Amino acid sequence: MSREKLEVADVFRAHGQQWRDEHQGHVSLAQLKVMSGVEHCRSEVLGGHVLYCPACKHVQIAYNSCRNRHCPKCQASAAKRWLEARQTELLPVDYYHVVFTLPQAISELAYYNKSVMYGLLLKAAAKTLLTIGADTKHLGARLGVTFVLHTWGSAMTHHPHVHGIIPGGGLSLDGDKWVSCKAGFFLPVRVLSRLFRRLYLEGLREAYEHNKLLFFGDCLPLEDEIPFLVWLNNQRKVEWVVYAKRPFSGPKAVLAYLSRYTHRVAIANSRLVGMDKQTVSFKWKNYRVKEQNRHRTMTLTKDEFIRRFLLHVLPSGFHRIRHYGLTANTGRKKNLAKARQLLNVKVPMALPDEDKTDEEKAHEPLPTFICPCCGASMVVTEVLLHLYLPRAPPKRLS
Repeated sequence: MSREKLEVADVFRAHGQQWRDEHQGHVSLAQLKVMSGVEHCRSEVLGGHVLYCPACKHVQIAYNSCRNRHCPKCQASAAKRWLEARQTELLPVDYYHVVFTLPQAISELAYYNKSVMYGLLLKAAAKTLLTIGADTKHLGARLGVTFVLHTWGSAMTHHPHVHGIIPGGGLSLDGDKWVSCKAGFFLPVRVLSRLFRRLYLEGLREAYEHNKLLFFGDCLPLEDEIPFLVWLNNQRKVEWVVYAKRPFSGPKAVLAYLSRYTHRVAIANSRLVGMDKQTVSFKWKNYRVKEQNRHRTMTLTKDEFIRRFLLHVLPSGFHRIRHYGLTANTGRKKNLAKARQLLNVKVPMALPDEDKTDEEKAHEPLPTFICPCCGASMVVTEVLLHLYLPRAPPKRLS
C-alpha cells in the first residue's frame, strides 16, 4: 500500500493545539478560524453524507469540506467555478502578466495593517496601469485589469505582491475604436514603477494622517510623525519592482495560467515532503539562483511552519481578486460588449438542449457523485450531522 500524502491538516492536527496553548493571547480570531477549518476539513467533525451506488451496491462516506479560502484542499472547486465565470469575458487579443511588489520595509509595516496596505497595493497598482494606459504618449486607451493578491514567497515568508492579467489593448478614450499594444510590448515598466511608488507612498501618508495605521514590534518607532516622514522619504529612494512578462498565446493559455494563481494558498499539500515530532519539510524555489538549481527542500520547526502559514491569513471580508477599468463590476458587461463589437467577435451563446450535438452533450457536466468502482451515479441515503452543537443562550440569573 502507498503511504498517504502529507497535508497541512496533518501538521495542524499533530501540533496545532500545543501551538495555540503556547501562543495564547497572540493569535487572532481569524487565524484560529483558519486553523480550526483546516484541521477539521473533510472529517466527521463537519458532518457529511452516505452515498450508495444502485449499480454495484458500493457504499461510501463523504465528509463536508470547511470551504475556508485559506485551506489547501478547498481551492480546486472554487477556482473552477471562478474560471468558468471568467471564460466568457476573455477577448481574442494578447494578454500580459504584470507583477507589482512591495519593498521589504513596506512589507513589514503591511503585516500589521493588512486591510489598509493590501487594499492600497491593489488600488495603487490599478491606478498606475489605468493612468499610463490612458496617456496618449504610451497607449491612449482604457484598459481592463484583473488583479490577484499574493502575500507569500515560495518559503512562506511575508512577500506582498499582486499579479495582474491585462488585455494587450483597450477602448480608445472616445470609445470609438480598439487600440492595440505594439506586438510583444505592453507598457514601459520603468514608468510604471515610478508612478506606482509615488501613488502608494502618497496613499500611505494619507492613511497615516487619518490615523489608520498601527505600529508594533520593529515598526513601533515609526508611530511618531518625524521618524515616519523620514522613513517614508527613504522609501522614495528605493527601487520598486514592477515586472511584465511576455504575452500569452491566446485566451486558453490565460485561463490555464489564471487557474494556477487565483485561488492559490501559502503552500499546497503537494509541496510537503515529511514531518516528525519537531520539524516539517517542504519543497520550495530559490529564485535568486539559476533555473536548474532553484528547486530545494526546506526544513522548519513545527512552530515556525505554523507561524509562517498563519502570516498569510487575510482579514475577514477582504477581496483578494479585484477587477478594474473595463472589467470593473459596474460596467463590465457594457464595456466587453463594446470591445467585442469593435473586434468583430460574437458573444458565445449557450445552446438549448434540443440544438446541442451529440459531442456537446457528451461534454455536459456529469452527475455530482460518481461511484469509484463502476462509474455509475450515486445517491445520498443518509445525512451525517456535524459534531458542533449550537450554543444555547446564556442562562438568566434569578
